[in-house]
Amino acid sequence: MAKRLFDIIGAALALLLLAPVLAVVALWVKLDSPGPVFFRQERVGRHGVPFRIYKFRTMRVDAPARGLQLTVGADPRITRAGAFLRRTRLDELPQLWDVLRGTMSLVGPRPEVPRYVAHWPAELRAPLLAMRPGLTDPASLANINEAQVLAAAADPEREYIEHLMPAKLRLSAAYAARATLATDLALLLQTAARLLGAGRSVQSQNPTLK
Repeated sequence: MAKRLFDIIGAALALLLLAPVLAVVALWVKLDSPGPVFFRQERVGRHGVPFRIYKFRTMRVDAPARGLQLTVGADPRITRAGAFLRRTRLDELPQLWDVLRGTMSLVGPRPEVPRYVAHWPAELRAPLLAMRPGLTDPASLANINEAQVLAAAADPEREYIEHLMPAKLRLSAAYAARATLATDLALLLQTAARLLGAGRSVQSQNPTLK
């Protein structure tokens, strides 16, 4: 109950404070490439119940027909705006609405698509699906350069299923076993610090980017 209240207050405040940013990003996505502002995709939620996650669209509208569900390196399906949004994780901000709706939490194991949840080992499936999926967790922070790692693999999907995903699941399960409001707050602060650092890095590499 305390975690849910924390989620509602935190998501509501974040949406209020970030409303101008959300409006500017939405306009940029719309002007940058044809298609809707938001991308919605089925993910596996709490107790295995599927839900539709919200993100700012970062790929061409025909992306699902043109490749894997994984994003690997400099994926040609990514739009110009999308490259920046992915680097800074601004594309994830609409999930604050998912938190308000109750399908997600501010902190929790990241939600996966059904295709990859099917590969989860039984001993980890129950504890991870007992929680609402989150915007961030230790596995997300540890794998912030996931797309680049997969780009170096001969078979990105196999690398993800056999190596990267199991490592992420172990980190998420360790979080689930000791999660408290204090650990959630610490993870949110770490995530904010990482994202601010990524934003500064992008600005330094692209000084004309506004």
